[in-house]
Amino acid sequence: MDWLTTTRQALQLLMTGDASLWAIIFVSLKVSLLAMLIASPVAIALGYLLATVSFRGRRLLIQLNQGLLASPTVVIGLILYLLLSRQGVFGSLHLLFTRQAMVLGQIIIALPVLVAFTLSAVQGADERVQETSLSLGASRLRAALTTLAEVRFGVMAAVFSAFGRVISEIGCSLMVGGNIAGLTRNIPTAIALETSKGEFAEGIALGFTLLAVALGVNASLAFLQGEGGLR
Repeated sequence: MDWLTTTRQALQLLMTGDASLWAIIFVSLKVSLLAMLIASPVAIALGYLLATVSFRGRRLLIQLNQGLLASPTVVIGLILYLLLSRQGVFGSLHLLFTRQAMVLGQIIIALPVLVAFTLSAVQGADERVQETSLSLGASRLRAALTTLAEVRFGVMAAVFSAFGRVISEIGCSLMVGGNIAGLTRNIPTAIALETSKGEFAEGIALGFTLLAVALGVNASLAFLQGEGGLR
């Protein structure tokens, strides 16, 4: 195999705007961004509550969330498959092999990452921030937002890390999405398919794209943290 020629072909596919290639990229971005948009507010709020409110079962929830961090995405996909299949509890919704099912799977994958990072960030915050806000007459919601603003870089790290995890996962997307061309085929599933077919040019092009997204996410986080450090 001539890797130089294959790489040149991959770059040509990207530069010439190959329709099928960019359709795959669009599916990945749309599904992952939507999943993050839904998961982030819920998970950040839950992470904040776990860090600041004492209640029965709190430690168990934290330990459960820590365990979910290591859950294989293919297992999450399998559970969702069983729930969404025709004989499953939610089979009547007809969500299996749709983008909605992929979004649901990625929400579940992102949640523990977002909760864990937010919990850690809030626990590391100065307790006087919340106490001062409350003593000055701020509502509990306003005090919570003030605390989250203080640890915004930790929260941003949570969001960026979760996004990197969901856009690159393959197990869940393959299980509940079905890798259907033009509908649920995203970057990771397409790379696996094209490579197995011997279509290395398209696989490399998609690999470059995924790598560029990952590097862009990390660079954005580093830039924002650096800017914050200059203030």
